[in-house]
Amino acid sequence: MEILEIDTGDTAWVLVSAALVLLMTPGLAFFYGGMVRAKSVLNMLMMSITTMGIVGVLWVVIGYSMAFGNSIGGVVGNPLEFLFLEGLMDPEKATFTIPAAVFAGFQAAFAIIAVALISGAVADRMKFSAWVVFAAVWALVVYFPAAHWVFSFDGGTAERGGFIANQIQALDFAGGTAIHINAGAAALALCLVIGPRLGFGRTPMRPHNLTLVMLGAGLLWFGWFGFNAGSALGANATAGVAWINTLGATAASMLGWLVVERLRDGHATSLGAASGIVAGLVGITPAANSVSPLGGLVIGLLAGVSCAFAIGVKNKLGYDDSLDVVGVHLVGGLVGTLLIGFLADPSSPAGVAGLFYGGGVDQLWRQVLGAGAVLVYSFVVTFVIAKVLDKTMGLRILESAESQGIDVAEHAETGYDLSQVGYTTYGVRQTLIVPVREEASR
Repeated sequence: MEILEIDTGDTAWVLVSAALVLLMTPGLAFFYGGMVRAKSVLNMLMMSITTMGIVGVLWVVIGYSMAFGNSIGGVVGNPLEFLFLEGLMDPEKATFTIPAAVFAGFQAAFAIIAVALISGAVADRMKFSAWVVFAAVWALVVYFPAAHWVFSFDGGTAERGGFIANQIQALDFAGGTAIHINAGAAALALCLVIGPRLGFGRTPMRPHNLTLVMLGAGLLWFGWFGFNAGSALGANATAGVAWINTLGATAASMLGWLVVERLRDGHATSLGAASGIVAGLVGITPAANSVSPLGGLVIGLLAGVSCAFAIGVKNKLGYDDSLDVVGVHLVGGLVGTLLIGFLADPSSPAGVAGLFYGGGVDQLWRQVLGAGAVLVYSFVVTFVIAKVLDKTMGLRILESAESQGIDVAEHAETGYDLSQVGYTTYGVRQTLIVPVREEASR
């Protein structure tokens, strides 16, 4: 490995970016929490927040080593090489131009949100205990290996890296395959095993708090600048290109989603705007350093339009992806990943030419193969994990608990306790009721 001198400016930028990416998980919690019914909001928040604890511990213990240790056959990093992050405290040990510990922290935030994304597919009905076990197992056997395939380059953190990054050479700047396609495929497998919510397709299941949804979408967009621009691993021109593409693609996606809603449904909704934001962020993630700003706008627009139509597929096929993880993250991730094969600009930091820039299909087939490998692996392994957990501990809460509300059943709490507003003391009753009686007696 090449030994590089640590740059304090790059280090500062990546530390800030790591904090921005970590903020995205609470943002996701608000985004998902607002989209469910009031009786499920706390459970939705808890699924994301506890993932921070579960994956955070696993990352320190073994996850970083599995993702960025010296490769075993291009499939997984040596799990013992950086066990408990051994050796990363050395101030002279650099990964690229930043301390190795800073890189480990940055990638930890990626691992956390990748797992948390899946939770939206099983809203309202998955046992909390089952989610905790699933999150731990999925991180270990699906995310950590997939991150190694995509993010571990030969000569980076180890002498040998993963097969997608080095043999297939598919481009994925910040996680379109390892995070979004991965989580989307897993969400599909998990919701197929657990089955639909009670009343799915018959009972309205509208979001209970669109203000929370918009807050979550705003935090996700804010944090995503760290997600994408931070993946340059330095305060440099690549970060600038990724930043501007993240802005342009997301803006175009939001507008594209709203136009689809207006033409199809007659209304442009706040839920559509928030969903369009997320779709654009997902779409540009793999391509942020490989396309021009024009290409970024095209990817964003196509991601927004495609995802706006894709979320209706579940109703036709009968699977209950509660919060459209498949329709947004799987579809959006595929759009962004595959369009690199068409729109990659040789003048971009990635320096690769797509089909429309004279590169032929060389990069396109690489993108298809990389995306397909992650999709198939994630779906099959997640399906097996879910089946085993369902047979052993059970994935789903009781029907009576689902009807009552998962917050009360699983956490003995409610998100909104309004039962005592205005009636906590005799004095308050007097101020509320006496004036009404006096007015009635006149």
